[in-house]
Amino acid sequence: MDAIFEATIQVLSSDGLLRLNTTRIARRAGVSVGTLYQYFPNKQALLFAVMDQHLAMLADTIEKTCDGNLGATVETLAAAVVKAYLQAKMAQAEISPALYRIASELDARELIDSTVRRSTRAIETALSGASDGRFVDTNLIAQTLTAALYGTVPAFCHKVLSPADGTEAERQLTIMFRSYLVAQQRGIAEIR
Repeated sequence: MDAIFEATIQVLSSDGLLRLNTTRIARRAGVSVGTLYQYFPNKQALLFAVMDQHLAMLADTIEKTCDGNLGATVETLAAAVVKAYLQAKMAQAEISPALYRIASELDARELIDSTVRRSTRAIETALSGASDGRFVDTNLIAQTLTAALYGTVPAFCHKVLSPADGTEAERQLTIMFRSYLVAQQRGIAEIR
C-alpha cells in the first residue's frame, strides 16, 4: 500500500493529474495493475485514499504538536502549531495543487471537514490548558485559527517557496496567530 501511495504521489508530481493513470502508478510502484486493483477498484478510489492519507497526516501533525505543547504559553503554542503545520504542508508543496484539485473533483468535503474538526479539537484543548491563556470561547478561537491554517497555508503551497520565503511565511503566520490570541486575551481583561 505504501509503495502504491508513494508511486501515486510521484506520478502526480511528475506527470500531473490529467496524465495520471493506474498503469503508470502500478509501473512506478513495481506492482501489476491487477495488484493495484486488488486494493483500489478504480483511479478515483486510489486518489480518495491518497487524499485521506494526506489530510490525516495534517490532522496528526496538529494533534501531536498540541499534545506536545499542553501547558505552554499561547505564544509558544501559536509558534509551534504554525511551524508544524507549515512544515507538513511544505513537505508536499509540489503536489499540493493537485491534491486540492483531487479534493474538488472527488467531493472530499467530509474528509476535509473531519480533518478540520480534529485540528480544531486539538487546538481548543491546547488553548484551554495554556499556562497564560484564558479565553471566553476557546472553541470559536480554535475554529478561527484552524480556518486560518487550512485557508491561508495552501496559498503558500500552490507555488513552491524558497527556504527564505518559507521562513518568512512562517514568521508572518506566527505573528498573525500570536496577535490574534493576545487580542482575545485582552478581550477577557476588558470584559472584567
